[in-house]
Amino acid sequence: MHETQPPDDGRRPRIVVPSRSDSLLRNFTELVGGPLGTRAEPGVVTPGIFTVERVLVVLTALAALLGILLKGYCRATGWETPTQFYATCYSDFPELFRNRGMAAGLFPLLGSGSQFEYPVLIGLIAGVTAWLVPGGEANARALAYFDINAVLLGAVAMVTVVVTARMPGRRPWDAAMVAVAPGIVLAGTTNWDLWAACLLALGMYFFARQRLVPAGVLIGLATATKLYPLLVLGAILLLAVRSGRWRPLLITAGSAAATWVLVNVPFAVANPAGWAYFFQFSADRGAGYSSAWFAYNLVADRLGQAGLGAEGVSVLSAGSFVLACAGITAIALTARRRPRLAQLAFLVVAAFILTSKVYSPQYVVWLIPLLALARPQWRDFLVWQGIEALHWAAIWLYLGQVTSSGSPQHNLDMPYYVLAVAAHMAAVGYLMARVVWDIYDPRHDPIRRHHIDDPHGGPFANAPDRLRLNPFRPAASFHPSKARSHA
Repeated sequence: MHETQPPDDGRRPRIVVPSRSDSLLRNFTELVGGPLGTRAEPGVVTPGIFTVERVLVVLTALAALLGILLKGYCRATGWETPTQFYATCYSDFPELFRNRGMAAGLFPLLGSGSQFEYPVLIGLIAGVTAWLVPGGEANARALAYFDINAVLLGAVAMVTVVVTARMPGRRPWDAAMVAVAPGIVLAGTTNWDLWAACLLALGMYFFARQRLVPAGVLIGLATATKLYPLLVLGAILLLAVRSGRWRPLLITAGSAAATWVLVNVPFAVANPAGWAYFFQFSADRGAGYSSAWFAYNLVADRLGQAGLGAEGVSVLSAGSFVLACAGITAIALTARRRPRLAQLAFLVVAAFILTSKVYSPQYVVWLIPLLALARPQWRDFLVWQGIEALHWAAIWLYLGQVTSSGSPQHNLDMPYYVLAVAAHMAAVGYLMARVVWDIYDPRHDPIRRHHIDDPHGGPFANAPDRLRLNPFRPAASFHPSKARSHA
């Protein structure tokens, strides 16, 4: 394809255009005149006011507005059970505002007797936004709390999209997956997870630019918001082992650890019990909604069999994740060519989601930016998002049933809910398999197809291998000239 040829005249490289490079999107361009012409030079010719980033910001704003509109029933009538489930407009914001003392002025984690089941930065965000809520009737204040957080999350989503588009490389349009993702439209305002996704994206951006201390600081802040960004350090560890470059890992991990400690210590000193509640809650909880273990318990109960207790779920969840990480390590160290950072990060986070004790609907937000960097193929992305949308609807209808004796025509029986959970897990597993396929055969990798090693790898990009677990074949390092000759 024309856009894959490297520039030979000293000009900036052309950007990759989805209407050319993606087989699915190419089929949907006839309404606007077909794919972009071969003589066009995206990234070289000035686009006027319609730059890629501005278009992406507009798309993100429209998606955020749609997400708020989907909560219209609850915004108009209030967040009450079971109608908030039947109307699929549930959000944690009004629930936590009313039931964790914030409506009465209690600051999460710091207030006396506060029990807040989230890390410290989410507690800080929740508490500060509660201060912004004006006085008035209870339902009106809960609505104001939702609106304040929804607007902030819209801005956070824009930052995430722009940062994803600015990652080094020639594919800024891949960030459109984040901008218009159905998963973010549906679940972005369910909880504060977009904050963690944004901070992690910023950390990966700085890592790609080889600014390791800011990268570590932002990954540390992301981990103080949700724990899953810590897993990206595992992907960096694997690349350090493969390349023999340990300095990037030590600086990034050290900065992340120092940042996490600095953020957490004031809360731990001010209110040790409140700070520790999140960790104790996570350790003691049993199988949560939409996890594999919860689905197993539902089926076992229907069959009259004994289910898994909290301790058993904890052991199986942790053991399964360790086994998954061992498999990812084997992939990283045996592949003929070193995997890209985004590929390993996606695999580790996806494995954590599949083995976790709970899968809340908003967890899909974790994977969307990582998939846009790891495997930007629209067909697989949209199929996965469609399945996640089905699961999103299924969990609310199932909760509507278990929390009330509502009308049968609005309820979702257990077998259909379990099928929705199984479909979500199968879709994530399929994406993981496709990423592994790309790792073992880079000819299928949408990124490396354009003669690029790892635009997100920072200090690991184009680095020679030092360790590869294959005694029959020498390690292969990346040389752009050789890649072009064999393409």
